[in-house]
Amino acid sequence: MKIKSAVFTVSAPDLVSCPPASRPEFAFIGRSNVGKSSLINLLAERRQLAMVSNTPGKTKLINFFLINDTWSLVDLPGYGYANVTKATEEGFQRAIMDYLTERPTLAGVFVLIDSRLPPQAIDLEFLDWLALHCPVPSALVFTKSDKQSPTATLASTGQFLQRVAKSRHGPQKHFTTSSKTKHGRKELLDYIAEVLATADVIAPDRVSLRRQPR
Repeated sequence: MKIKSAVFTVSAPDLVSCPPASRPEFAFIGRSNVGKSSLINLLAERRQLAMVSNTPGKTKLINFFLINDTWSLVDLPGYGYANVTKATEEGFQRAIMDYLTERPTLAGVFVLIDSRLPPQAIDLEFLDWLALHCPVPSALVFTKSDKQSPTATLASTGQFLQRVAKSRHGPQKHFTTSSKTKHGRKELLDYIAEVLATADVIAPDRVSLRRQPR
């Protein structure tokens, strides 16, 4: 897939404020500071499309980026950062849950995992929730692979995948990426192109499914 254009469109604090649901969307989510913005910039090949920060919890809104004027990348607030008020954290979580369960044009979810870390409970718990409540395909993306040796990355990702395999509902796809070396970019874009070619993300039955009571 060739990225010809990539533009920021809007930031939304909640589902109601999101733009009209008219194009397929691929959401990126993970723990704070896992590299969501860097990955979006890598895929779009736009260095400053998404704002990158070293401060955990910087993304507080649902950010939309229109790609090739036909589909969107969506940067969701990170989870697991405690340096906010309880009310603010609950607002983040509600916005995330509403978007993932009720957005009719959501075509896929990429869950980002820091490839350097052993399996984290918060990631595993989120994957369990996602499998139960979000009816679109999900995939794991192991980030920051350039920050350690390939052997170490293989060991840590393998350990995580073993934990996920114990769940019947775990993601079937996984990718390893580096925003520095561009490793994994082609594979991710090929996967997105495959989903776009086969998924009817705005079918009436999909909309109906999303809006069933939770």
